[in-house]
Amino acid sequence: MLDNGESSYRRFLQGDQSAFDEIMDAYREKLIFFIMGYVGNAETAQDIAMDTFVEILVHPGRFKFKSSLKTYIYSIARHKTVDFLRRKRELPSETEIYEPYESDLLSGVIQQENSEMLLNAMEKIPADYRNVLYLTFFEECSNDEIAKIMHKSKKQLANLTYRAKQALKAELEKEGFCYEEQ
Repeated sequence: MLDNGESSYRRFLQGDQSAFDEIMDAYREKLIFFIMGYVGNAETAQDIAMDTFVEILVHPGRFKFKSSLKTYIYSIARHKTVDFLRRKRELPSETEIYEPYESDLLSGVIQQENSEMLLNAMEKIPADYRNVLYLTFFEECSNDEIAKIMHKSKKQLANLTYRAKQALKAELEKEGFCYEEQ
């Protein structure tokens, strides 16, 4: 899916319902993982992800192709997640640690023995840090895309990314991971 799903979205706009299924298949699991960083509950994350897709389905003309489809979908998901947290008044504290989220997303990305250590360390850092790192390294979003998704300026994003990397490094070092400086 070299165009990030935009050709599928164009087909969906022309009435091809199977194209919408392609979009959901391409983004569902990764979107759930992203939302998990905010809500800490897989079932809730799945519900919010589905609400995101329903929003796209109900309002198909809102995406104007001014950003990537991925940025658009993740922005909707973040907005729906923030709304959910506001309604429930369950804003997580920065020190709150969530249950581990088992996922195949990490397999093949890093060596098996380090994946558990990375996941544990990611769970211990604040949600915004976790999400900026996830979008950067696992979703390979550009800084402009991440800034739009997270509603941050470029300077705020640069600071957030720096702090997130430092926080993750500190957590990994607590777990016994040794960095090789390059």
